[in-house]
Amino acid sequence: MTTLLHPTATIHPHAELHPTVQVGAHAVIGAKVKIGPETIIGPNVVLDGWTEIGARNQIFPGAAIGVEPQDPSTTSAHSLVKIGDDNQIREYVTISRSNHADEVTSIGDRNLLMAYIHMAQGCMIENQVVIANAVILGEHVHVESRAFISGIGEIHPFVHVGRLVMVAFMHQITRDIPPYMLVEGQPARVRSLNRVGLKRAGLASEKEGQVIQTLRTAFRLLYRSGFSLEQSLEKIDSLPDNEHLLHLQQFLRRSQVEGRRGLTPGKNLGRLEAATDDTVQLY
Repeated sequence: MTTLLHPTATIHPHAELHPTVQVGAHAVIGAKVKIGPETIIGPNVVLDGWTEIGARNQIFPGAAIGVEPQDPSTTSAHSLVKIGDDNQIREYVTISRSNHADEVTSIGDRNLLMAYIHMAQGCMIENQVVIANAVILGEHVHVESRAFISGIGEIHPFVHVGRLVMVAFMHQITRDIPPYMLVEGQPARVRSLNRVGLKRAGLASEKEGQVIQTLRTAFRLLYRSGFSLEQSLEKIDSLPDNEHLLHLQQFLRRSQVEGRRGLTPGKNLGRLEAATDDTVQLY
């Protein structure tokens, strides 16, 4: 199996590589790295720190994973970068470990991270997420499953991006994006329900079409009604129950707790143009 390891690669003798792992030319793999079966490590990749990588991942040339965070207070804390299975991590992606002990920077399964993405310490990407080229994820950003984030943009630290969200090209996201929404513009605004994404996720049958209709009603209550968030939540609570609506309700309520960024506003600005960051309302 040694033929799978390029002779110019530098692999620490304490690193744990499954026998089926392939390692390209001039890659560097540190002592605390663990790599699962059938994962391919491309040329000039750097894997360092406490990094665990699952099965059948493909990591393209120049990526740097498990490196110290871009933080002047960086310490040698025991923090983990954990990557699941079947991910594609494209050229020159950087994924930082944390400077806080026992904190995890994590990626789930079947994700695509395109070239030149930076993923800061403590970030979490769930499953089947696509992030296009040249996106910066600030520290502790959380991206839920099946979100699609278009290229050239920045997501502010501690922002949460909901399930099946679509974020348009050239974005600056400073607040949480509720699940199932489409966001675009400068500054970023929720424009509509992400109906195309919902249908691609399999919600196109007659039964699931009712789910989309319920989510569309929830969107209108949040972003078109003129109600306050609490009033909107009360009316959403009376809509027919389904798992997607429940997830949206839970996300909206969690976004209001201390330490969260609040919610991205809608496109009908009204008084919003004159409002301060502390008085932004959704409508």
